[in-house]
Amino acid sequence: MTVSARLTELGIELPPVVKPVAAYIPAVRTGNLVYTSGQLPMVDGALPATGKVGAEVSAEDAKEFARTCALNALAAVDSVVGIDAVTRVVKVVGFVASAPGFGGQPGVINGASELFGEVFGDAGAHARSAVGVSELPLNAPVEVELIVEVQ
Repeated sequence: MTVSARLTELGIELPPVVKPVAAYIPAVRTGNLVYTSGQLPMVDGALPATGKVGAEVSAEDAKEFARTCALNALAAVDSVVGIDAVTRVVKVVGFVASAPGFGGQPGVINGASELFGEVFGDAGAHARSAVGVSELPLNAPVEVELIVEVQ
């Protein structure tokens, strides 16, 4: 089954590629790898929420935002090589704007990791970092980067 067919089966439509907010491109291919820039949980050009996870944003909402970041990352990959060229998710890096004392970064970034498992099955299992940070661009609560292997 192709990746695009699996997305359809799951009822998932990739969003438009998020317009960069600074001097970078959404994704770049080198050899058989595609690296995405950090993707915020933008929906229709806007953040659905801002602030720190564990204060203004709940961990449950942040997990959903991480899923949105992951979808935005897949859209960026699709714009470079076509989503059906992806053979494996290699690495996920997630950043969580964290309130003091919040230690649930791994659970938040599971929103992205679980999506990759749903879409790619065993090929969605990946190496990962989940990092708490004091601030993210535009006061976003979460940001996700992706590295995928392609044909």
